[in-house]
Amino acid sequence: MKHRGEMFNLPQETVMSLQEKIVEDMKSAMKAKDANRLSTLRMVKATLMNKQIETGKELSDEDTIRVLNTLLKQRRDSAEQYANAGRDELAEKENAEISVIEEYLPAAASDEEIDRAVSKAVEKTGASSMRDMGAVMKAALAELSGKTVDGKAVSEAVKNKLS
Repeated sequence: MKHRGEMFNLPQETVMSLQEKIVEDMKSAMKAKDANRLSTLRMVKATLMNKQIETGKELSDEDTIRVLNTLLKQRRDSAEQYANAGRDELAEKENAEISVIEEYLPAAASDEEIDRAVSKAVEKTGASSMRDMGAVMKAALAELSGKTVDGKAVSEAVKNKLS
């Protein structure tokens, strides 16, 4: 009997989606008994499934990246709050989750790339004061699309450029 892929002349190697990679890595974490990684990946998978149910459609890799960026931002905020409150063990847990989530995101934009994008955005929008910050932020983030970007870093760069 022919293999299903052979029957339909499908290529044997197909590119794994980001969600499939997360599920595969979850299985590996189970086998390796890596409880922290497994816990984080389960949380990510549950969030992705909830988003899929909410939207009523399969999530593309771009949608998945958006969800992962949201999770990353939440973890960063929580870690900062825990650290400020002196709850170092909880801050460490959040930072461990951050490092797992970052593995599935595109490379982060460097400070130089952020500065370049902000400069282009200021030039493009003709911004001259802090009143134009929203337009500059939007243009800078569009310029940095395809990279993982920390919104706070972009915001700081825009403030420095406009003040």
